Amino acid sequence: MNERDVLLNELAQGLRPMSEGIEWFDDLDSEEQSEVLLFLRHHCVQARAVAEDASESISSSGLRPTHTPAVLISRGRIDVQLGKIAGLTPVDERRKAFRLLIAVLAVADGRRRERFCSGGCGHWWHHLCAAD
Repeated sequence: MNERDVLLNELAQGLRPMSEGIEWFDDLDSEEQSEVLLFLRHHCVQARAVAEDASESISSSGLRPTHTPAVLISRGRIDVQLGKIAGLTPVDERRKAFRLLIAVLAVADGRRRERFCSGGCGHWWHHLCAAD
């Protein structure tokens, strides 16, 4: 666990405002942004994101359904589409990808928490508190 992991999980759980996450993401260089997007993609897959998560994730991310990441997540196998989203390179698309991947993680991990962790678990990210 490192500071980045904590921040991303706090964003996904609504413990930090997305505006703070966007500001943090924008301050990263291109290579670091790519690493973050790939990290998020991996964790969305680990949280068992499914195609049915697309609509809720698009809505909660604040993206329009016509934005590139929203179009991508709505088509094809979710694990493949998440990889395409994480690989977007234009700066404005990266920010949208970040917002959407955080939303997908929130939906998928929220479901996992309800189904498998409601009685308690050892996942450190399920025991975060709101940031001061």
